[in-house]
Amino acid sequence: MTVNFPQLRAFLAVVDAGGFSAAAAELGLSQSAVSHAVASLERELAAPLLVRSGPVRTTALGERVLPHARSALSAVRAVEAIAEDAGTLSGTVRFASTPTVCQGLVPALLRHWRESLPRVTVRVFEGDSGEVAQWLENGTADAAVLIDPPPGPGVQLALDGYRALLPRDHPLAGEPVVDIRDLEDDEFLISPNGCEDRIRAIHRLAGLRFSPAHRVRDLATLISMVQAGIGVTVLSEVSRSLIPPDLVLLPVEPRTSRRLVLSGPRGRPWHPAVRPLAESAAAHLS
Repeated sequence: MTVNFPQLRAFLAVVDAGGFSAAAAELGLSQSAVSHAVASLERELAAPLLVRSGPVRTTALGERVLPHARSALSAVRAVEAIAEDAGTLSGTVRFASTPTVCQGLVPALLRHWRESLPRVTVRVFEGDSGEVAQWLENGTADAAVLIDPPPGPGVQLALDGYRALLPRDHPLAGEPVVDIRDLEDDEFLISPNGCEDRIRAIHRLAGLRFSPAHRVRDLATLISMVQAGIGVTVLSEVSRSLIPPDLVLLPVEPRTSRRLVLSGPRGRPWHPAVRPLAESAAAHLS
């Protein structure tokens, strides 16, 4: 069976206009073209949809098909509207985010945006969470992924949980969940970025003193040090794509997470492409 959009559109037009002649005028087609489209739909369904004698009305089958035809027509029109928006949106959006989000999420989002919003150019700025928020408010950036922002018009991309990063030969590497208290004898490594407050909170909730043995700025350095057996660390779930096969990323207790929200600035109008970018990203990541 092959049912197509022109068939459904002609059927709905005849029902709504009350006849083939009025439907043809509404669609800008000849009456014979409308009649042919409805007849071909009836052949596909192997039964009549309309009673043609007297005032045109639906058959019992036509009544059953009618709501589904309306839903299909509505869906097609929504897709056409999205396509029109995507085709008209253009310009450059300066987009800021933290290194972890930039490395874990942004490459896939850039590829997705290039396909879904081809006339929008996204320029990436990478900084720590404080820099990102400042760039957004002072106009250096048009959009940013903010971590746990106050309630506002932004679009949540992910609820990002925290994980313990361990070598595969670590005694706890085979556990489904790691309690942070069980890592007390390991040297703890930290990268002083937006995650540090959350990691401090995990230790505090567990009743542990937070005293990292090493502080490194670059995430790649942190991962390499865990690989070398220097110590262990805690990273956010968004880092998973960066983890080499000789390390494991396991849920850590006490549990905590952060909200990643793509937003425009609070104090001035948003670039027209920011909300479509945000909504498109959220749909892609869901």
